[in-house]
Amino acid sequence: MIPPKADAPPRSAGKRKLLGERLIESGLITPDQLDLALREQKRTRERIGEILINLGFITQELISSALASEAGVTFVQLENYLIEPAALKYVSEATARRHKIIPILLEPPRLTIAMANVFDVLAIDEVQRATGLIVDVVSATESSVLQSIDRYYAGGISLEEIIQKSARQVEAGRVSEADLAAGAPIVRLVDQLFLTAVQEGATDIHLEPEERILRVRFRVDGKLRPGPSLPKALQPAVTARVKIISGMNIAETRLPQDGKINFFVGKRKVDLRVSTLPTVFGENLVLRVLDRARLVVGLESLGFDERNLARFRRSIESRHGILLVCGPTGAGKTTTLYSALSYINALDRSIITLEDPVEYELPIIRQCQINVKAGFTFASGLRAILRHDPDVILVGEMRDGETVELAIRSALTGHLVFSTLHTNDAAGAIPRLINMGQEPFLVASSIRAIVGQTLLRTNCAHCKVAYSPSSETIDRAGLSPELANGTFFKGEGCEQCGGTGFRGRVGAFEILEVTPTITRLVMERANSQDLLAAARGEGMTVMREDAVAKAMRGLTTLEEAVRTT
Repeated sequence: MIPPKADAPPRSAGKRKLLGERLIESGLITPDQLDLALREQKRTRERIGEILINLGFITQELISSALASEAGVTFVQLENYLIEPAALKYVSEATARRHKIIPILLEPPRLTIAMANVFDVLAIDEVQRATGLIVDVVSATESSVLQSIDRYYAGGISLEEIIQKSARQVEAGRVSEADLAAGAPIVRLVDQLFLTAVQEGATDIHLEPEERILRVRFRVDGKLRPGPSLPKALQPAVTARVKIISGMNIAETRLPQDGKINFFVGKRKVDLRVSTLPTVFGENLVLRVLDRARLVVGLESLGFDERNLARFRRSIESRHGILLVCGPTGAGKTTTLYSALSYINALDRSIITLEDPVEYELPIIRQCQINVKAGFTFASGLRAILRHDPDVILVGEMRDGETVELAIRSALTGHLVFSTLHTNDAAGAIPRLINMGQEPFLVASSIRAIVGQTLLRTNCAHCKVAYSPSSETIDRAGLSPELANGTFFKGEGCEQCGGTGFRGRVGAFEILEVTPTITRLVMERANSQDLLAAARGEGMTVMREDAVAKAMRGLTTLEEAVRTT
């Protein structure tokens, strides 16, 4: 995909406005949010843009886009572009890292470079003098530029050579497993596995011991993809390296352990939650990738249509009541709740969370980690939280009747409560709460809205083509032959998507608001089907309909929409 050219170099600014002023004028942040960031800047001395991002008020993409607009250049997302190897030869890695630039397109006599700071005219002049080419500039986020440099300027020994060389050393007895774990080759090997997971958008890394190999797999877009198969001789060193940097006891191999790793990809902070499990062939490791850039996103990026987005905002802006998010494990419930908390987070609100585990630290918000062994459960934690004068409470999951009872009591005494419940759809949540021992009138009076959600894999933008679904799929989707005559798209499979045809995921949602009609049915202990019929009669869109609508817009395949809903 070729980025549009900049018709002119960035406009010079006689007296450039401060970043905060520009963002306020663009409507991207409020004066109160800027005031909070400036106070934080006095304490940390960090750049104002980094503080605004860390506070969750804005994304790096929006800041870069605003700067690009002022400079009169195009903003691009580097992950959506194929960088030409021929262009890379014109700018050295040292120059690219020093100026945070990367060449992305060569069309002699023009060279297009992506820059983190499009106002750096000295860098532009240096590249023009060194290459003898006319330099066109596009804007990109600093993290995406640094990530692309790491990816495309990888020099020296390859990953395969690291694996082969390290295995030969162990087999020949030239180095012990302990020394190998601390040595540069294994350190680089493990780091490369982490970097690959982040670049591929993986949510989990699986290190699975087998009889003759250590198998590596990455979960991308909900599906496991094969990674490199490591020689069995490297298994102890790789396992030891992961346990060392995650703070585990490397001598303990008979019991499960948990740990945590923090690292940066460019300026992007990534957390890994590590878990070990003893098996007959050694310790199995699963590393959960917690990337803030993917975990906390704007409400508009979650996948709500206009109507559901308005309903969701209305619910989270309430002063009291319960908002439930329902769906199976891995449906994105935590992302939805974190995004909602970031949206309503402000200095004039006290927000406290109970989580198991705390997946990402959010600024200003007090987050509590559940510890069942110590007696700190959701129920006991919620009872304690109520004595700390919260406005908003997040309970990670409603697992038992006591937690539900306390959440309802909190909602009825002026608190806004967010939580999750494991049900397949929104309508099934109400009978589930009643079955957990709650009186119908308490459920009806405390619940504001229930969100049901799942995740759909989205078509790869680089290889999607038009296609016609089978008549069986069209029938399962509930489409008439006339409506199904529109064009559907699917990915054919390419290097960008790992041959799967999918790249990324988007939510499919349904929102059940507790209206007077729903309240009456709850009081009558109606079943989920009756509740669903009443909600649809009042205009509710169910997940299947939302997913099919996304397929008809080309976001995903019709088969994916039917399969996941």
